[in-house]
Amino acid sequence: MKRIKAYLLGAWLVVTACALWSCNDDDDYYYDTGYLLPRALVTVKPNSDNTSFYMQLDDSTTLQPMNMRTSPFGTKEVRALVNYDYEGAVMAHQLQAVRVNWIDSILTKPTAVNYGEKNDSAYGNDPVEIVNSWETVAEDGYLTLRFRTRWAPGSIHRVNLVHRADSTKPYIVQLYHDANGSVGAGDVADGLVAFRLDDAFNRPDSTIEITLQWNSYSGTKTHNFKYRPRKDSITTD
Repeated sequence: MKRIKAYLLGAWLVVTACALWSCNDDDDYYYDTGYLLPRALVTVKPNSDNTSFYMQLDDSTTLQPMNMRTSPFGTKEVRALVNYDYEGAVMAHQLQAVRVNWIDSILTKPTAVNYGEKNDSAYGNDPVEIVNSWETVAEDGYLTLRFRTRWAPGSIHRVNLVHRADSTKPYIVQLYHDANGSVGAGDVADGLVAFRLDDAFNRPDSTIEITLQWNSYSGTKTHNFKYRPRKDSITTD
């Protein structure tokens, strides 16, 4: 499995703090911090040969980059953090024209196979916390999570999402975390991961409720997400 690509909140805070610093003898000198932090979490959607792409901002808003013709991630659809500025009016198909200042993908992966009682041994059940953040969201076919745990230097953590499909809750998913033996070691830090929800979540025509369950440092926790099933209707071919 790929190593989790962690986005450390602390690093952003350090950069921001440095950018806000200025000389006391020059009151007119300042830094614009608007380009340092991500403005949105999007789904990057290239066409079949990546000759063009657009970004899905939410269930009803799409963004068309004016300064980038092809996706930097090739033909693969990924979730990404992006900083952008609006440019002009709404285009065809209700695409909003934007200029991308920077974009960086996050770990994007499918849900894992449900092995039932063997899930713990297959995927690990080490404690992890889900962060209440604007990046923790169910939208556009994905469950995106900001998670928090301890990271020992050089450690490789793995996270997987399993659709349990319990008879009483057809849309229940469980997050599994494997710290590879480094539980309780290292500094507390965050990671971001986006799981592509399987087709069962997108068949309904109305909003559904997804229940996420995970093993936290204080025991089992759950959280419910309102989710609007994804219905693809825009193409850039």
